[in-house]
Amino acid sequence: MAIDPPAHHAPARRVSARTSTALAAAATNNGAATRRRVSARSKAEAPEEDEAEARRVFKKRRTSSEAPEEYEQQDEEFEEHETIEVLDEHREVLRVEDEADPNGNTWDDLDEEDQDDPLMVSEYVVEIFEYLKVVEQTTLPNPNYMENQKDLAWKMRGILTDWLIQVHMRFRLLPETLFLAVNIIDRFLSARVVSLAKLQLVGITCMFLAAKVEEIVAPSASNFLYCADSSYTEAEILQAEKYILKTLDWNMSYPNPIHFLRRVSKADEYNVQVRTVGKYLMEIECVEWRLIAAPPSLLAAASIWLARLVLGREDWTPNLAHYSSYPESALIPTANLMLNYILKPVRHPSFYKKYASKKYMKSSAFVRDWAIQHWTEGTLVDLEAELPTLKRENRLARERAIAEGLDPDTMAGTNLELGP
Repeated sequence: MAIDPPAHHAPARRVSARTSTALAAAATNNGAATRRRVSARSKAEAPEEDEAEARRVFKKRRTSSEAPEEYEQQDEEFEEHETIEVLDEHREVLRVEDEADPNGNTWDDLDEEDQDDPLMVSEYVVEIFEYLKVVEQTTLPNPNYMENQKDLAWKMRGILTDWLIQVHMRFRLLPETLFLAVNIIDRFLSARVVSLAKLQLVGITCMFLAAKVEEIVAPSASNFLYCADSSYTEAEILQAEKYILKTLDWNMSYPNPIHFLRRVSKADEYNVQVRTVGKYLMEIECVEWRLIAAPPSLLAAASIWLARLVLGREDWTPNLAHYSSYPESALIPTANLMLNYILKPVRHPSFYKKYASKKYMKSSAFVRDWAIQHWTEGTLVDLEAELPTLKRENRLARERAIAEGLDPDTMAGTNLELGP
């Protein structure tokens, strides 16, 4: 792959310096928190709290304008268990009656039209995605691996992956490369304890590995060294590469969420606005640790579902449910985590700036504006409770557009800007 002359790499060295400083600052700021986490681990309290926070769907809105460092306990539990059971039963009845069934018989065969295209492998596509859904369970990292890390904290993971997004853009790599690199990082950190001094080496080596797997012409180790401000030697990267591969048993067969996004987009008629916003929402997983536990197929489906909600599209149709393999109710918790991330102050500037560009229709700014119009910054939203109101707004907006002789789907994304 062609690389710019050394003068062109100067910005990359400044980026690396800022990244190293940010990681060091995060280590200082999180020193006390790390000691508390080690102490809490002996009492077996902190792991339970982290696991609950990673999966929770909040029941009460928080209206503070300041976002917390971590999700805190925001809601009060119902005192009577009977009340919870009745509420859950009521919601379950509504889901069964209203939502499309992925295994129902009301979907259309969209693969039939691809029978004459050998590249679409329509004869085997169903079996391929069934296999990918099985394999994705084998490549999921431990969502609580940070409990075992002595020098690291979740904030440092976000700083690292935000920097890797810059490196990824600099080399103009495929989106599959970024997702695979982050997956390798998480799986490796799930299996090995890493010091803060070696975290950036792990990150750049995982990007180097992912590029070898996904790219036609991958950047060399020396190319990546420029981006790391030559903090390491080429021998160190190659040695780290062998160690990471051995730790992961040489298993690079990661079902990329991009593959599932393309599959769901087929049922959405490959709508460019929904797909672009969906890519932004899906990439939140790279910087937001609470989404680590979501399988790639669920991540892709939830991204398309939330993108359609933001853009005022119709409900989750039988085709979307079938080709995503998820009913609407299964997507809400994951989409809720994405929405709560968006409502927090911008913490990962490279990621936000990437999707604020015209190339991506300024989707990060568009989605954030939509969220701020509905809730105060820092609010922890219970999306399931808010969903009826949001759907009613979308339905009324579509009815007004139709009454005025306008295309409701076009009107919904008028604030999205097409790139050159």
